[in-house]
Amino acid sequence: MILYHGSYVAVEKPDLTLSRKQTDFGAGFYLTPIKEQAKNWSKRFIKERGQAVISLYGFLQKPAMEKLPDDLKILEFNTHNLEWLNFITACRLGETVDSKWDLIIGGVANDKVFDTLQLYFDGLIKSDEAIGRLRYNKPNFQYCFKNQNLINKYLQYLSCEVIK
Repeated sequence: MILYHGSYVAVEKPDLTLSRKQTDFGAGFYLTPIKEQAKNWSKRFIKERGQAVISLYGFLQKPAMEKLPDDLKILEFNTHNLEWLNFITACRLGETVDSKWDLIIGGVANDKVFDTLQLYFDGLIKSDEAIGRLRYNKPNFQYCFKNQNLINKYLQYLSCEVIK
């Protein structure tokens, strides 16, 4: 399968030491199978960095993921639910709930995540309303690689595209 990463430069060799911690699934290298989503991620760099770039990678299709080592720990959120909300909340707060995972797969919290999380933290909205607010209306999906060996062995840089 093809996965995309949005940035301001081509990322030929992803390096986890450069990742930000307080993101949806914590520190990691984020990719998506949805090109338009990566394009939107990269566009935020045009103003501050002068360009946007999408890097393309080859990764295993779902059935072939069975070829990954048995000791690899993969967490997959198949829906925006309370487990997903609690995990994102903890990661956004910088808690270390994510340290045991090699790869996390699931939905993206939308750009209004901080406002929604603050309302949730303050008890002003319940979890079901928070989950509804955090969903994108359009399709979205992300892969968060948290293991450098997994990246080095199974993620193959293919090319990049400069976005105008």
